[in-house]
Amino acid sequence: MTSGVDPNLEYVLDKVFDKEVLFILAGAATLITWAVFGSIASIFKSFSRERTRREVAAYIAEGSMSPDQGERIMKAKEPDD
Repeated sequence: MTSGVDPNLEYVLDKVFDKEVLFILAGAATLITWAVFGSIASIFKSFSRERTRREVAAYIAEGSMSPDQGERIMKAKEPDD
């Protein structure tokens, strides 16, 4: 009597769960996860930087900060790209 599992699926599962292939797949999944989280962190940094620029511009526009002070703040906040 057969187990009811497609032989092609059984072959693929045997290959995927082979030690070398499983190691490669785990490494690839780790790299992809790292890249996705790195991209998300970069997006949040960009949003934060732009928000700071808008706030500094608003302070300068309302007169509570001089343009020179705003320029110094923005230069101090520039990332080391």
